[in-house]
Amino acid sequence: MSHNPRNATAFVATMTAAGVGSMSYGLSQTNTWHPYQALALFAIATAASRMKIKLPGLTGNMSVNLPFLLIAIAQLSLVEALAVTCASAIVQSFSKNWAVPKLEQMLFNLATMSFATTLAWKAFHAATLAHAGVASALLVSLAAATLFLGQTVPVATIINLTGGGPLRQVWISMAQLTFPYFVLSAGVASISLSASDHVGWQIPLVALPVMFGVFRSYQVYFHTNTATEKPLAMAAGAGK
Repeated sequence: MSHNPRNATAFVATMTAAGVGSMSYGLSQTNTWHPYQALALFAIATAASRMKIKLPGLTGNMSVNLPFLLIAIAQLSLVEALAVTCASAIVQSFSKNWAVPKLEQMLFNLATMSFATTLAWKAFHAATLAHAGVASALLVSLAAATLFLGQTVPVATIINLTGGGPLRQVWISMAQLTFPYFVLSAGVASISLSASDHVGWQIPLVALPVMFGVFRSYQVYFHTNTATEKPLAMAAGAGK
């Protein structure tokens, strides 16, 4: 089992640099602004970030904000999407009683989200330009898959470097728990985006009650498992 604090620190520093680079890239782009839509998604995504589920076997958690992050990636400029997703990551990092998380954990979460968002935004919009007639569901699926890999691979790596288990095993465990949620979220986002094409950008906001139902379902499902699984460290610098 790997446990190398020096390598873990170096990896956190690398991800922090990647996150800063992603934000700088977003700010350097020529952006089309969507102030009302961005503010609405900002508010609803951060609210959904507080609906968190403790994942069995992991010290981290999963919130039901993903459909709104995917909508932001699909419909907003990169810098707006980064504002929505990074704010959601910050809000999700706080515990239920709003205790301040460790600085290295916050930096790692923020950098990982920034990097993953930029990759997903580029994948979605590059595919849109290259294949103008492709179905939006396929584009959202591509963005969701990119976001999934961009988030889970760095997290699995830091778990491995802090003694949480072999990289492949950790990643597979994470994927088994979270991949169905990514598929569901991509579906909700695709339906919302299709509806907004005909009705208006406000339509995706009604997805919040749907995701609250998902939150309650996951909460009940994972309730009995959380207390029986040995946790893997998801926070940067944490041990077994």
